[in-house]
Order: sequence, then structure tokens, then C-alpha cells
Amino acid sequence: MRNAKTREIALTGMLFALSMALSFFESTLTPLLGLMPAMKLGLSNIVVMYAVLFLRKRSALCLVVLKAAFALLTRGVTAGFLSLCGGTLSFVIFCLLLALPFPVTGYIFSVSGALAHNIGQLMGAAVLLSSALSLAYAPILLIVGLIVGSLTYLVSHALFPAMERVFPQNATKRNFIKF
Repeated sequence: MRNAKTREIALTGMLFALSMALSFFESTLTPLLGLMPAMKLGLSNIVVMYAVLFLRKRSALCLVVLKAAFALLTRGVTAGFLSLCGGTLSFVIFCLLLALPFPVTGYIFSVSGALAHNIGQLMGAAVLLSSALSLAYAPILLIVGLIVGSLTYLVSHALFPAMERVFPQNATKRNFIKF
């Protein structure tokens, strides 16, 4: 039991490092693609998806909080708060999808997470601005969420089966999501 806990803590630390690297990569890639600053590819969210599917929920939630802390330290209070709002809602949606009595597709899982992340950030922005004015940005972010969710599905569709072979004992919830 202790060995499994130590292994999960180490894996969570490695996933956080991967998440930071992907977040940095996204920030450098965003201007090159001509995207608005708030629009990112969501590659670091694949790490949270992996943690929800292959680790315990506590480890996945820890990654959400650590990602928000990283955003806070590197991009400021607003970015940290919005990251926490988006990541938390996305995490909740992932957990709800896993609790369904029937399997869902990896595409639905990925797109739902991306849309939830964007909605969480919009709700956080509405709180920060004390106005619903930020919700005018919703149609754009929802379209971007569909595109980004599709991209994260394609990446996770290629990666997760390989990761399942590397860490077969962690594949408990993977059967509920059809990648």
C-alpha cells in the first residue's frame, strides 16, 4: 500500500511538471497561431484528463490546484483565479461523466472538459468584473472550446492507450470512456 501511494505521489509530481511544460509551450505558441491571449490549445488539460482516468480523483484535483498556482505565479492573480475556476469546473464535469451508468466516448469527455473549462473561466471573469459583460465573449469561447476539445481528443486518443500499457494497474476508470 505504501509503495502504491509513493508511486502515485511521484507520478503526480511528474504530471505537474509535464503540465507546466505544456502550459509554457501553449503560451509561446498562442501568438504564433494568431490566437487571442485567452485562447489556448488546452494541451495541459490532457494531463488532468489523464489523472482523472488513471489516478485517484484527489491527485487530479491536486493537479488542477497546482496548475492554478503555476498560473498565479507566472501570469498573475487574474490568470490564477481564472485557471482555478476553469480547471475546477472541468474536473467536476469529468467526475460527473465518470459517474454516469453508461460509457461515454473520449470525444464527448474531451469536448465536455474543454467547454466546462471555458464556461468556468467566463463565470470567474463575471465575478472579477462584477458584471455579466464577460459573457458576451461566450460564443467565441464555446466555438474555440469545441475545436480545442477535438484537438485534445485526438492527442489523448493517441496517448492514453499507450499510457495504459505503461501503467496497466492505473487503468481502472479507463473502461468507462471509449477512446
